[in-house]
Amino acid sequence: MRGNERGVTLLELLIAVSLMSLLSLGVLYSMRVGMDAMAKTNDRFQKNRRVLGVEKALGAQIAGLMPVTVECLGGGGAPGGKAVMFQGDPQAMRFVSSYSLQEGARGYPKLLEYMVIPGENGNGVRLIVNEMPYSGPFSLRGACIGSQPDPETGQAAGLFIPIAPRPDSFILADKLAGVRFLYRDELPPPLFEKWTMKWLRNKLPTAVRMELIPLEPSVANLQVTTTTIPIRVTANPMLNYAD
Repeated sequence: MRGNERGVTLLELLIAVSLMSLLSLGVLYSMRVGMDAMAKTNDRFQKNRRVLGVEKALGAQIAGLMPVTVECLGGGGAPGGKAVMFQGDPQAMRFVSSYSLQEGARGYPKLLEYMVIPGENGNGVRLIVNEMPYSGPFSLRGACIGSQPDPETGQAAGLFIPIAPRPDSFILADKLAGVRFLYRDELPPPLFEKWTMKWLRNKLPTAVRMELIPLEPSVANLQVTTTTIPIRVTANPMLNYAD
């Protein structure tokens, strides 16, 4: 007899397929939510890592500053005397360092040029740096085009050519609302120190302060901020440097 045979009706089959489809949809949705959360976490991690990397790179390059001099040009291209190889402007800075972004502390010294340029599509500004090999005074030829008087001491300081972007310029920080460099000068008591936006002394500053203002502040991510980096070089390159 066929009354004892067991089977599945079409309605039961449709219900089972529907349940499996809903279960699969739920699993796929959960996986997508998890992947999105992982992607956001990874993006936040990369941004935070980039911010920490910028601060570390700036600190290492300024800490590796080398006290060297540059031969300036005089009238008619004649020699115009020596100056300390340090250019400090509100949005540009140039010096020689033993630390390179590409080679770290193991490479050859580099002439570093920091400058602020407009961001992509005019969206804020970005901080870039140029790295060029330094092989002695001759490699700095043409960087100093004359002298300018220090308004406080009247002594002559180097007048440098403007810094310009290069095809190999490295972007240190992007999407910034503003960037400003400040330079610390040691003064006798009772003042002890003074911060200025333009360095016009024929010596090295004792510290550099970089004020980086993010274009889109966020409490969820690390933000670039003001960083003060001391310059611990005590040698006077005008007295101790030899060609």
